[in-house]
Amino acid sequence: MSIRENRLKNSLIFVHYTKHYYIFYVQKHMQNEFPKTVSYNRFLELMQSVLLPMTIFAKTCCLGKCTGISFVDSTPIRVCKNKRINTNKVFDGIATTGKSTMGWFHGFKLHIIINDKGELLSFAVTQANVDDREPLKNEGFLKAIFGKLFADKGYIGEKLSQLLFVDGIQLVTSIRNNMKNSLMEISDKILLRKRSIIETVNDELKNICQVEHSRHRSFTNFLSNLIAGIIAYNFLPKKPSLKYESVKTNQLAVFY
Repeated sequence: MSIRENRLKNSLIFVHYTKHYYIFYVQKHMQNEFPKTVSYNRFLELMQSVLLPMTIFAKTCCLGKCTGISFVDSTPIRVCKNKRINTNKVFDGIATTGKSTMGWFHGFKLHIIINDKGELLSFAVTQANVDDREPLKNEGFLKAIFGKLFADKGYIGEKLSQLLFVDGIQLVTSIRNNMKNSLMEISDKILLRKRSIIETVNDELKNICQVEHSRHRSFTNFLSNLIAGIIAYNFLPKKPSLKYESVKTNQLAVFY
């Protein structure tokens, strides 16, 4: 890989549109790649014009291929701290207040589906008070998904399972304490325990690709930052993944 290609990849990996990054790295160390850089204020204005091309690029060039083993989950995207909810004007009437396993938050939800290699297969953004199961009812969200889809208890629903089964998708979840026990293949139980892989992906999206922060000044820039983070994740040199082997008994042996 050439030095130029390496720098371009690094710019996508660490891009989160901060003033320090743009002024002290792009304008100083990437003059060969970007000889005609504009001022930082103008850069923020131009961000809005590339939202659609970036979204198309993310949907067409940055998604992996389904292997028949997929994981789905949602993660909160906070737009402000809870004590500033009533004074937030940027997302007034757009962002909502919802509750996750970590407590109440104000903003949106990022829903993602990944394969066993840690590659993103699909993503969607909803308001914070939207049920996690709603995106799964959208054909576009599951366009390229088939086989087994592993999820947490928040996705339990008989009607949803039947709807997905018609489309060739088997929804696999653990059961709640007040539910009757049901038979499950050993391989499915093992993969359910490995569902933490998608939580690791969410963590990398937030802490490495910076899809979440509270410095937005417009809704369009919020979406631009989110899409840029998703694109950056695609260029990470190493993604969390599972290692397993198929055996003659049609079960899966998962290795740590």
